[in-house]
Amino acid sequence: MTLRTGRHFLQIPGPTNVPDQVLRAMAAPTIDHRGPEFAELGLRVLQRVKPVFGTTNPVVIYPASGTGAWEAALVNTLSPGDRVLCFETGHFATLWQEMARSLGLEVDFVPGDWRHGADPAELARRLEADTAHTLKAVCVVHNETSTGVTSRIAELRRALDESGHPALLLVDTISSLGSLDYRHDEWGVDVTVAGSQKGLMLPPGLSFNAVSDKALAAARTARLPKSFWDWAPVIDANRHGYFPYTPATNLLYGLAEALDMLDAEGLPTVYARHARHAAATRAAVRGWGLEVLCADEREHSGSLTAVLMPEGHDADKVRKVILERFDMSLGAGLGKLSGKVFRIGHLGHFNDLTLAGTLAGVQMGLELAGAPADPAGLGAALDVLRAP
Repeated sequence: MTLRTGRHFLQIPGPTNVPDQVLRAMAAPTIDHRGPEFAELGLRVLQRVKPVFGTTNPVVIYPASGTGAWEAALVNTLSPGDRVLCFETGHFATLWQEMARSLGLEVDFVPGDWRHGADPAELARRLEADTAHTLKAVCVVHNETSTGVTSRIAELRRALDESGHPALLLVDTISSLGSLDYRHDEWGVDVTVAGSQKGLMLPPGLSFNAVSDKALAAARTARLPKSFWDWAPVIDANRHGYFPYTPATNLLYGLAEALDMLDAEGLPTVYARHARHAAATRAAVRGWGLEVLCADEREHSGSLTAVLMPEGHDADKVRKVILERFDMSLGAGLGKLSGKVFRIGHLGHFNDLTLAGTLAGVQMGLELAGAPADPAGLGAALDVLRAP
């Protein structure tokens, strides 16, 4: 194995680089999760995580991946045979609807081209046609990690409101929470799904459901089987800072530190930083003469950029060259985008020089892989970063 010096550039769209101060917080000794010291930690974390979701309602934390939070959102609010509407915005939206089917739900899957977000006009048409209100939930991925496309949740909520349809709105924010502007309460989201390993700057292992009053009411009559994922015992134990199972104590230490960091920077500043780095990355891609996968200017992701390779050029070859020569990991194309795109993550604990180094590595890798890439791309990104 080749000896590497310096720090590996982990530029996939999650897991992201974990800040040193978060790693140090996680290295604290594990404490009694039934004792008063843990209760203090639990109460503090459960309260301070709410502003990141934009909610004053409960946020349920599980020791699980984001996939667990997907399942929790479904089984707590729905019953066998319920009909749900899902939008095909990419690989992860596809996986979520597959999970819904496997749980015994009836899924209407709105086809998509993986270059656009969920269409509010199409949602309005589907709701208008559902005069019997057989649709019980609408499932949307806010920021599709496989494509770098962000759906416009506020506009989707408006379509629900204007139709008068009672369907629940379930939103996956796994690669947007803590990176992109998000407003659970203001946008009328019923369940927000999230994970620890992206904008929250932690390792994988924690997942979240932010829950509206409407979702809590639905949970009282939902009949899908659940035990570990049941919100009720978690929320009950959380009132005193505890959990009904053994919690991931050291990840909660890290979460407390990460929340302190987000609070110190200020969420509006965090969102503006991500938007700026995304704009610089798109400037580089276009400067190279390549194409950003996202096809709608309103839906560009602040978390990641998916780069579409020209016909006849293998994105995985570019990624392989970059990893071997420059010790940098980029995200692969997933599902039907395999070999066609590579994904540059620019979220979490990240700054201008890290982005400049990332884009320099990508530009050199493109050249070494024989891909058509104008070297003016890096300069175009630096122009964005130099701007006041």
